[in-house]
Amino acid sequence: MATAPTIPPQVTVVSHPLVRHKLTLLRQTGTSTAEFRRLAHEISLLMAYELTRDLPIEDTEIETPLEVMQAPILAGKKLCIVSILRAGNGIADGMLDLLPSARVGHIGLYRDHETLRPVEYYRKLPEDIGERLVIVVDPMLATGHSAAAALTLLKQAGATQLRFACLLSAPEGVKVLTEAHPDVPLLTCAIDRQLDERGYIRPGLGDAGDRLYGTK
Repeated sequence: MATAPTIPPQVTVVSHPLVRHKLTLLRQTGTSTAEFRRLAHEISLLMAYELTRDLPIEDTEIETPLEVMQAPILAGKKLCIVSILRAGNGIADGMLDLLPSARVGHIGLYRDHETLRPVEYYRKLPEDIGERLVIVVDPMLATGHSAAAALTLLKQAGATQLRFACLLSAPEGVKVLTEAHPDVPLLTCAIDRQLDERGYIRPGLGDAGDRLYGTK
């Protein structure tokens, strides 16, 4: 019997029953574009909760209807969500419901279908990104090359506090990302069996961008 691959220590697989249930619905061929978008939005909210459970807090004085008290509030600058275009927007939008004050950056990368390597075509980031916790989002971690390239670009831009989040991963992508950026925590909802010859995750859920936006 084949043994499950060892998961690197910086990788967290979200095991919450709601995430697992919604991911199953997301995978199904018969899930409509509207339903796929809604499910991705709901899962991203739950992912944001997991990603932010250790944010720093500080006490501040507030007044309740009954008295003055010291109460906890988030400390430091608001975090930044960076979407890897285009499909990353489907995750970023859901996270923004939970984190409405977050800054948002975008990195445009497409995968060359011959080499399976990423090609950059767009980048827009907050100027003070080096002072913020940065959560990078993309629904699929397939080969891992686009994710690794995006993290490299962000480090070059000055980011030092980075986390990566995706709906689905392939073992090959996890290996590439964790070896290229061992300092970056990775949160995923599932690690699937493998990549196929076209670089698609199996069993996967198809092309996340096409399913989010109804383009195929």
